[in-house]
Amino acid sequence: MSEQLHSAVMQALSTVIEPELHKDIVTLNMVRDLRIEDGVAHFTIVLTTPACPLKDAIYKAAEAAVLKVEGIRAIQVKWDAEVPSSKRVHGRLSMPIRNIVAVGSGKGGVGKTTVAVNLAISLAKEGARVGLMDADILTPNVPIMLGLSAGRPTVRDGKIVPFEVFGVKTISTGFLIDPDKAMVWRGPMLNSAIRQFFNDVQWGDNIDYMIVDLPPGTGDAPLSLAQAVPLTGAVIVSQPQQVAIGDALRSISMFEQLNVPIIGIVENMAGELFGEGGGERLAQERNLPFLGRIPLDSEVRKSGDLGRPIVVSAPESPTAQAFRRLARDVAARVSVLQLQSGDFIPLDVIG
Repeated sequence: MSEQLHSAVMQALSTVIEPELHKDIVTLNMVRDLRIEDGVAHFTIVLTTPACPLKDAIYKAAEAAVLKVEGIRAIQVKWDAEVPSSKRVHGRLSMPIRNIVAVGSGKGGVGKTTVAVNLAISLAKEGARVGLMDADILTPNVPIMLGLSAGRPTVRDGKIVPFEVFGVKTISTGFLIDPDKAMVWRGPMLNSAIRQFFNDVQWGDNIDYMIVDLPPGTGDAPLSLAQAVPLTGAVIVSQPQQVAIGDALRSISMFEQLNVPIIGIVENMAGELFGEGGGERLAQERNLPFLGRIPLDSEVRKSGDLGRPIVVSAPESPTAQAFRRLARDVAARVSVLQLQSGDFIPLDVIG
């Protein structure tokens, strides 16, 4: 392979713009291992997330660009993914966690935990390494939704070993306490518990996305989390009706005061009963990304009660597909936020 042909192909690929990040894939170091054999350009495209929603668009653009190079008759692309690490997280925690995404809401009853659980599993289904932390310390619900309400974690080398289910590593106070007893803890104890979940749990290999299910409202736990660890961003969950929108607005305001980027707003339980459009209007009014609409579906409740979230129990259903789209959009927005803010460690650095 001549150096001239190699350079011509790389030059062609430098015209391919990553649709979400708005930079070319060569500058982003997404093109690796280029070789040319018998007129076929073989190369790897390393995505910034395995949940990339625009893989097909990138492939088509790369093919169109490279086939214009004289001497190239076809391309052969291998796909890989390396989730970039947030500068907010990289080097500031002792755990190998690349991004921490809080899932919050201004009020209870909007399906926040359901969204967090299905989001985490959906990211894992896309190929990401995912952790799920139940930071609703006083009223943990994650164990029930994952079918782990009777489980107790083990301890290895002085650290708690999280459960792994549906491809997600998870920890919750629900694994550690008697479910029939109320927990009465004040702010400092909540702060300590959240820190322990990060420092005293054996998370293992690099976690691409740590999804943190927050308790509803704007009380001690969200504040403790934001103060204890560097959050990559927050996903806000709301129902469509106006009373829920007002509460979601307060949650947004809290995160903004804490300098936590807002990844976007999810409108949950949309449909005939609660209507639709409220979350989308709030996103437009606040100039925030609208991450999608999850339809009201009784199967979501049933599957959660049975410990098999809908993305597992009915993966082809419209609701499960809505959660899968949400996961891809959240992953894309995390990369976009990092690049826009300069909070982005290049792929060749994090490796």
